[in-house]
Amino acid sequence: QVQLVESGGGSVQAGGSLRLSCATSKGTIGTHHMVWFRQAPGKEREGVADIDVNGATTYADSVKGRFAISQDKAKNTMYLQMNSLKPEDTATYYCAAGPPWLGSSPAARDMDVWGKGTLVTISS
Repeated sequence: QVQLVESGGGSVQAGGSLRLSCATSKGTIGTHHMVWFRQAPGKEREGVADIDVNGATTYADSVKGRFAISQDKAKNTMYLQMNSLKPEDTATYYCAAGPPWLGSSPAARDMDVWGKGTLVTISS
């Protein structure tokens, strides 16, 4: 059974950085399509960045050039490095795992397992 646990959220000022981590069950990295989603209050959950089983990455236009997704198979962990943060990045961030055959930017409905989320708050 795949389990996902996010950490690293917090409150920072605009322009700052945070690194989110998603600890996974052993064997998850490299066998699942991994995605970071976020959901702001009153808004729909949206995909932020994803990485496939071969390491290919995709980003939402709103975070390109500022966020970087990565994964470490040896540590069973996926990361989201977030730089140049903006108030509009404020949201609860979730990691999710889906089947390996998913294409880039999968929808939330395609994911099999979710973490409980970590809150990111950016002040202006």
